[in-house]
Amino acid sequence: MDIREKRKRMICDLMSDPAYVPMKEKELAVLLQVAKEDREEFRTLLRELLEEGRLSLTAREKYRKADGSVLTGTFVGNARGFGFVEVEGREEDLFIPEDKTGGAFHGDIVQAAPIPGWAGKRQEAQVIRIISRGISRVVGTFERTREHFGFVTPDNARFPQDIFVPKECSKGAVTGHKVVVEITDYGTDRRSPEGKVTEILGHVNDPGVDIMSIVKGHELPVEFPEKVLEQAQRACKEVTEADRLGRRDLRETDMVTIDGEDAKDLDDAVSVDFDGENYHLGVHIADVANYVQENYALDRVALKRGTSVYLVDRVIPMLPHILSNGICSLNEGEDRLALSCLMTVNLQGEIIDHEICESVIRVNKRMTYTGVAGLLEGENFITEDESYRELLPMLHHMEALASLLRERRRKRGSVDFDFPECKILLDREGHPVDISPYRRNTATDIIEDFMLAANETIAQHFYWMELPFIYRVHDIPDKDKIRKLSAFIYNFGYYMKAVGRAGAKRKDEVHPKEIQKLLAQIAGTPEEAMISRMALRSMKQAKYSPECTGHFGLACPYYCHFTSPIRRYPDLQIHRIIKDHLRGRMGEEKVGYYQERLPQIAQHSSKMERRADEAERETDKLKKVEYMEKYLGQCFEGVVSGVTGWGIYVELPNTVEGLVHVSRLPGDSYYYDEKACEMTGVDTGRTFKLGMPVRVQVDGCDRFNRTIDFSVCEPEEEEQWIRGRREAPGV
Repeated sequence: MDIREKRKRMICDLMSDPAYVPMKEKELAVLLQVAKEDREEFRTLLRELLEEGRLSLTAREKYRKADGSVLTGTFVGNARGFGFVEVEGREEDLFIPEDKTGGAFHGDIVQAAPIPGWAGKRQEAQVIRIISRGISRVVGTFERTREHFGFVTPDNARFPQDIFVPKECSKGAVTGHKVVVEITDYGTDRRSPEGKVTEILGHVNDPGVDIMSIVKGHELPVEFPEKVLEQAQRACKEVTEADRLGRRDLRETDMVTIDGEDAKDLDDAVSVDFDGENYHLGVHIADVANYVQENYALDRVALKRGTSVYLVDRVIPMLPHILSNGICSLNEGEDRLALSCLMTVNLQGEIIDHEICESVIRVNKRMTYTGVAGLLEGENFITEDESYRELLPMLHHMEALASLLRERRRKRGSVDFDFPECKILLDREGHPVDISPYRRNTATDIIEDFMLAANETIAQHFYWMELPFIYRVHDIPDKDKIRKLSAFIYNFGYYMKAVGRAGAKRKDEVHPKEIQKLLAQIAGTPEEAMISRMALRSMKQAKYSPECTGHFGLACPYYCHFTSPIRRYPDLQIHRIIKDHLRGRMGEEKVGYYQERLPQIAQHSSKMERRADEAERETDKLKKVEYMEKYLGQCFEGVVSGVTGWGIYVELPNTVEGLVHVSRLPGDSYYYDEKACEMTGVDTGRTFKLGMPVRVQVDGCDRFNRTIDFSVCEPEEEEQWIRGRREAPGV
């Protein structure tokens, strides 16, 4: 148990005493003899206990032990006024009606009391207290309504109220400006929130303002402080003889980097050799920790960012480009420092031996996914670069080894959802000119297989060392979601065994192999897309944790992220742990230091990962909406990707998704059958269900809400549209 948890336990024990009466923070600090210099940390501990639901506040802001009836969680707002409260450890969220939000906004930490006697599908509750605000700055569109004031309409639809801005706080903004506004007053039921403009991003129609609005809305840091850039500059020195001391010299080992054509930060290299009995796989990762010293300015900014963010028109890196594209990039023909995971793999795909070491490497060839796939799939790429010919035997060994590793994972039950990702091409003005699915190939699969093997090996090694570590965990799905999935697939004649492993904690605990079997059974069937999506939605979200609880999706007990320290902070932290262990620095004091620090790093990194994912999704959705504007009135083939009470979602082959509102479904009144997950016509019996092919017309594109409206394109209507186009002048 770390020091912070001990202190929390002491506070909770005090409040559990029958003689305790609720006290304010200052009174508690006096009672517990907290020194003045420790008051801020004490305040933080109390706030964390509130957020964890272990303490609660009285109406007079006095602290007491939580009685279980009041739950603490994060408020998730909805554009229509209602919301939900997500409670850590609770499988289902609390539903908060519009008149029970208590003035809470999206992201707030709140206390909610379940409403007794509620008989609906989801527990209803009311917010009784706002512990802390989650949003202090909002990005939106400014509108001057009167001479002396204006309003900002938030881009985030979960923030349902306009923000009042007095003239003296508008910073000269005019109608149509995208602005960042700092909230100074959260308002009441009868009074709008109030704020001041802190930054004007530009006019809504200016190039790049749309993406920058999303960047600012998620509070993504764009520029690096000068001090950080100076540190990065000083770190970028060529590898010297002193740097090589104590490291394994692998410069004579044949190895390559395999990345996308436009990749600049090459942080992983691979080497493969075959001795006739076993494969020898080397995964060599840039030793970023050698250049980013812990607790220095460069490290603090990397921790704050947590991850690199890959937006449609830019990358917001975790570390300055001078590092990620320079000394930490494994450039062809240059000496580089690395951490190497050297594995011996038998012909059954089992890793029978491994070694982890600090190394100095020299990459033979910078290769691309396209080039490697072309070579292995028989296309004539050798003529373009003769040096590829020399490496062809190693590439064939890579292909064979990757196949063995993949088959090994398949046998243990690893789940592979193969949903298409998209690539959006922009012109110089930032307008989308093409959207196409990103296609995997042999080379991308090879690298993925090797990285998975290294990550798993590293995690297993340090688990059995019983040292503090950061794992990548993926929990077992919620029982209710598995139950719903089982009931759903039963309608199609499929069965999923609930109990899949010995020692299952719950009778309805599913083994990942059952999900895998299901995906194999539905492959190539009309219901494949539908059931795959339902299965994916039943899964939990992966996260970082100091506890090794296993990875459900990969069906393995040990997993971590070790292979991308340039763009993920947990990987960088793992590198430091490895180096401390290899250099004999993992004494009692160091172990205690990591035990206290790692839980915070894991939690923060998971949060930053979710923030990055949301920003990436939003920029993609925005550009998809903009792209489809030029196709208004046209019909496209698609498949039903979602069915809800308000309509059906349809996805086009280029991954663009839009909504056919229930009122726009043709020729009938429709009702939603939740159990069958389909929309059915009352009179005609016509159904729309997941995975079903459907032809839709683009009716509307809303950039503000990032939504696309479709309608079902009936054959006779389309013929009329084509005829009208032919008869129109100038066509």
